[in-house]
Amino acid sequence: MSITLKNITKSYKKVTAVDDISFEVKPGELFGLIGPDGAGKTTLFRILTTLLFADKGEATVAGYDVVKDYKEIRKSVGYMPGRFSLYQDLTVEENLEFFATIFGTTIEENYDLIKDIYVQIEPFKKRRAGKLSGGMKQKLALSCALIHKPKVLFLDEPTTGVDPVSRKEFWDMLKRLNDKGITTLVSTPYMDEAALCDRIALIQEGKILKIDSPSNIIDQHEKQIYNVEAKDMYQLIQNLKEFPENESVYAFGEFVHYTHSNENFHPEKLEKFLSERDHKNISIKPTSPSIEDVFMDLARKKDVKPTENEA
Repeated sequence: MSITLKNITKSYKKVTAVDDISFEVKPGELFGLIGPDGAGKTTLFRILTTLLFADKGEATVAGYDVVKDYKEIRKSVGYMPGRFSLYQDLTVEENLEFFATIFGTTIEENYDLIKDIYVQIEPFKKRRAGKLSGGMKQKLALSCALIHKPKVLFLDEPTTGVDPVSRKEFWDMLKRLNDKGITTLVSTPYMDEAALCDRIALIQEGKILKIDSPSNIIDQHEKQIYNVEAKDMYQLIQNLKEFPENESVYAFGEFVHYTHSNENFHPEKLEKFLSERDHKNISIKPTSPSIEDVFMDLARKKDVKPTENEA
């Protein structure tokens, strides 16, 4: 395996950031760590890239132990932190040359790996990194993380704060790297990006809720979800929570996603219930679940145990 974690735990005083986490990432896999801010994603990345010691547990990256072989790991991985951390006073070209030199290589030697990315920022190679747009900074940071041809690539929330077009371009680049056999562990709070990974781990409050392929995770969701719409969204949510035997109610774009606690659900009864509370333009329609729906369901259940399916 390219990455293995066994019972990794890390606490900051009274806060447990990572709680008994175990999973594996296969060679050449694009693996996503999906969860909100504060879920423990960055702490886990810092442990795996040898920047932080775990309190308990063991982990290996590219076959090396994260404690005993930290020097070898630092030579073998590429790491792109969530915050732009390149030298802002250096130009695009100077940053790339600097990182190539640090790893004892040259831009030319591994240019084939970064060329699809670098051609997009090459017109700005004389511009200082601090003057680049968010999307261009992102591409430069990825190029610098790849310049030494790492065995494993760590990307910690790489698309946070980036416009939708640049987000799509970035994931297209990751897919091409995936095709070249580079193992990638990427974290993101964006649930829609989960579907672009080979497998994902849903994480909340330092615990893994579920690990599987995005399609399998969605297929395993059993409860029917309904899109509920009415004129007053805030009041709609409050009244849905009052409806007898409701199981979950939460905003989802322009709709409210509603699930019932048993199969004996009659939408017309809910519509009548809402009409009696002066709601207008009511619409109740069944819809297919998404990764976000599964995450909300798992996070809501306090008795969920971590599961892993290697399919």
